[in-house]
Amino acid sequence: MDSCVCAALATRRHQAAAVHVSYGQRTELRERRAFEAICERLGIRDRLIVRNEALRAIGGSALTDENIAVPESHALGAGIPVTYVPFRNAHFLAVAVSWAEVLGADKVYIGAVEPDSSGYPDCRPAYYRAFNEVVRAGTKEGEIEVVTPLIAMRKVEIVRLGLELKAPFDLTWSCYQREDRACGVCDSCVLRLRAFREAGADDPIPYVQAALQSG
Repeated sequence: MDSCVCAALATRRHQAAAVHVSYGQRTELRERRAFEAICERLGIRDRLIVRNEALRAIGGSALTDENIAVPESHALGAGIPVTYVPFRNAHFLAVAVSWAEVLGADKVYIGAVEPDSSGYPDCRPAYYRAFNEVVRAGTKEGEIEVVTPLIAMRKVEIVRLGLELKAPFDLTWSCYQREDRACGVCDSCVLRLRAFREAGADDPIPYVQAALQSG
C-alpha cells in the first residue's frame, strides 16, 4: 500500500521507472502480480524485476522461513517482530541505486514509514540519512538521493493521500501470509484495515472474513 502511494507520487513528479525484488517471501507471486498491475495502471513502462536469493537463504524471518509462524497482530510484543527481514531494505536500495546510476536518475523513492508501522529498524529516518551518505560516497557522481516522502506519515494519512492521488489501492497487497484473500489478522493487515477505517474509506482488497473490515 505504501509503495503504491509512493509510486503514484513519483509518477506525478518524474518519468518514473519501477523496481521489484522477489526474495522468497511467502506472498512472492501475489506481490509480483501487484507490481505488474500497479505499473500498468500508473503507466510505468520501464521496469526492473530481480530475484534476491540471499534473504531466503539467510532466513531469520517469518516472511522467508516457513518454520517461523507469522504472528497475529494481537500476539506481538514490544520488540521488533519476527516478520522483520534482516536488513532487507539495504538489499532493495542497492539494486535501485545501481539501476538509477545506469538510467541517469537522481532520485530513488521508497515507501518506508515509521509511525503506525511494525517497528522495523530499516524504516527509521536515521537509516535513510546514513544510507544517503553511503550513496554519495559510493556512486560515480554522488548525486543520487534516496527519498522517503511518507516516512513521517500515519497510515490513515497515507490512505487519504492515496485517495487524493487516485492510487490503485485495489491492486495492492499487504498481507504477510496469504495470496488468495488477505488474512486480516497479521500486523500488516491490521494496520491497513485500521487506516482505511480511520479514513472513512473501504479497503478494496478481499479479506478472509469481510467482517474484519468493520471490526
